[in-house]
Amino acid sequence: MSSQLQQKEYARAAGKGAGVMKILVVDDEPAIAEAVSYNLKMQSHTPLVAADAEEALRLFRAEEPHLVILDVMLPSGSGFEVCRLLRQTSRVPILMLTARVAEADRVHGLELGADDYLVKPFGMRELMARVRALLRRAGGEDLPPLSVAGDLDLVVDHEKREARLRGDLLTLSRKEFDLLTLLTRHPGRVFDRQTLLDRVWGQDTFVDDRTVDVHIRWLREKIEPTPGKPTYLLTVRGIGYKFKG
Repeated sequence: MSSQLQQKEYARAAGKGAGVMKILVVDDEPAIAEAVSYNLKMQSHTPLVAADAEEALRLFRAEEPHLVILDVMLPSGSGFEVCRLLRQTSRVPILMLTARVAEADRVHGLELGADDYLVKPFGMRELMARVRALLRRAGGEDLPPLSVAGDLDLVVDHEKREARLRGDLLTLSRKEFDLLTLLTRHPGRVFDRQTLLDRVWGQDTFVDDRTVDVHIRWLREKIEPTPGKPTYLLTVRGIGYKFKG
């Protein structure tokens, strides 16, 4: 098969299964809703925000989100009632948030059909980890099989965990491959160092953010035509890195 035909096949395969997860955030505290939405965007999801029960139900019917983050205390009805109504028609994953610490409240939410429960104040890293776990459980984080950078002639096969540059297999460490996978899945998207650490090294691993810089340098040495003047793995000054879109 010619190189041009291969690239067409790779591009066609890369489009299969791709999709952004829509996540409904229901919370009447603007600071919390904004912080959660920002972190969801950094994880490549699309947040939908509702401040009360009525708006939450309207958005759910209109947008059919893949997951719901639902505060218990709402100005026009309780999150428990929203959860009960959603469960009448949907098995969408529901993560409930509450300032209440009583076991009876947590049990009540779970009995109504919530999938997980997080008590305020919570850490954002823990919330994002729970979101990822719920999406995995629901089958909502399928990877496209390939990422393709045609002009670089780089193909990253997520299923085989292989990367080929101009047809030659690259020798990559596990973290190098995971980092390259994340960046090539989202060409043009800027990732800050902390997000890269969370997504590639894991939230329970304590490593310096300079670790990201070192791995980026190693990747550049393997894929960039001129590593000292990168044209694909780009630095966004003061923020982090992106793969040329």
